[in-house]
Amino acid sequence: MYRMTLNTPLHLKAKYGNPMKKLNSFVLLCVFLLLPFSTAAQTALQEKLKEITQITKVNPLESAEFAEKYVTYFTQPLDHKHPEKGSFSQRVVVSHVGFDRPTVIVTEGYGAAYALYPKYREELSRMFNTNMIFVEYRYFLESTPEPRDWQYLTAENSADDLHAVRNAFKTIYPGKWIATGISKGGQTAMLYRTFYPNDVDITVPYVGPLCYGVEDGRHEPFLHQVGTPEERQKIEDFQLEVLKRKATLLPRFEKHCTEKKYEFFGSVEEIYDYSVLEYSFAFWQWGTPVSTIPACDATDDEIYKHFMAISEPSYFAKGGGNESFFIQAARELGYYGYDIKPFKKYLSIKSSKGYLKRLMLPADGKDIKFDKTLSKKITKFLKKNDPKMVFIYGEIDPWSAAAVTWLDTSKKENMHIFVEPRGSHKARISTLPEDMKKEAIGIIKAWLEE
Repeated sequence: MYRMTLNTPLHLKAKYGNPMKKLNSFVLLCVFLLLPFSTAAQTALQEKLKEITQITKVNPLESAEFAEKYVTYFTQPLDHKHPEKGSFSQRVVVSHVGFDRPTVIVTEGYGAAYALYPKYREELSRMFNTNMIFVEYRYFLESTPEPRDWQYLTAENSADDLHAVRNAFKTIYPGKWIATGISKGGQTAMLYRTFYPNDVDITVPYVGPLCYGVEDGRHEPFLHQVGTPEERQKIEDFQLEVLKRKATLLPRFEKHCTEKKYEFFGSVEEIYDYSVLEYSFAFWQWGTPVSTIPACDATDDEIYKHFMAISEPSYFAKGGGNESFFIQAARELGYYGYDIKPFKKYLSIKSSKGYLKRLMLPADGKDIKFDKTLSKKITKFLKKNDPKMVFIYGEIDPWSAAAVTWLDTSKKENMHIFVEPRGSHKARISTLPEDMKKEAIGIIKAWLEE
């Protein structure tokens, strides 16, 4: 991922024998005459962006997909209910098709770095040729306040951020709006619609879970029934093999962690065990083919290489890019637990209960307690209302254990749920079977044309 600017200055280059006053005057005159044209070259969008008072900086970006693209920095209150507490700068990427086109607001759950890439375009924006407003989540990458005070990292504040951005850009793009996000961004799209039901016309959350607790309790049973019995057995056999070979593989694991300069809140052996427990979740989440799992009589090299490809331990390391996510998971978004029973004989840990708080929260976030208010609020909103929403899930994705598939959409006119058969966390409208894809696109198209 990278950013490229189009800030190319005008260069007047010439080779002269002897400097002459007339030539110098001519060059100065040319520069003087060109300056007004440079100012006049500002586009209508740039002029409109200058009118948004919350935007402090606008940088042009290269795009292979849009007529114009900019990264902007949008001033947000740390606490929208108490703006006197201070502010921070939130990164917002603006991709322009036309003032008369619909607009997709991407409710990203993490950082926005990949949105800067010249070829990036969100699926719905491409399908329906829309403008795109991409909002980096607070406390991620360039949208991190200084100092980093966790009390302001709440779902409600993130919804308020989106509301402020939408209100500012609605003056530029008055047409229909679609909110969409993937994974934690899908959660964000759901909670945004819950807090601000009338901000957007359509919401499309991709693979967005709605968890009820820090260790939700639905993911472990899901992993015991996903796929076929033969597939599950092969995965469990591999996990057991990695544990049985701990004496020979742990030194490699420890060396890898040392070379990567990983630091953990637990011992390296403990992290090894948790990486084995994480393996099955990560394996199904990304739809890895079971055929890639080495046989139990494979060499240490083959076993270790595959283990690291699926469940590399950086996920458990201190100071990683997921700290802000773990804070929110522990506070209100929820997470998943591990079933250690099949592996207990080989584990150095007695119980995995409370592992998120113990191993993955930063030192200044260990006292956070889970609050069920958010999940209850979203659940109540989805049950009681019928907003225009299309949910996309993958059948084998462990996050689908916390999907909103419990919704009785037969009694809803506007809410639709599509589950991709054998689909993973990569499930999108474009990956659905042809009949599902056609139906989902048709629904959204009809809403946009209303």
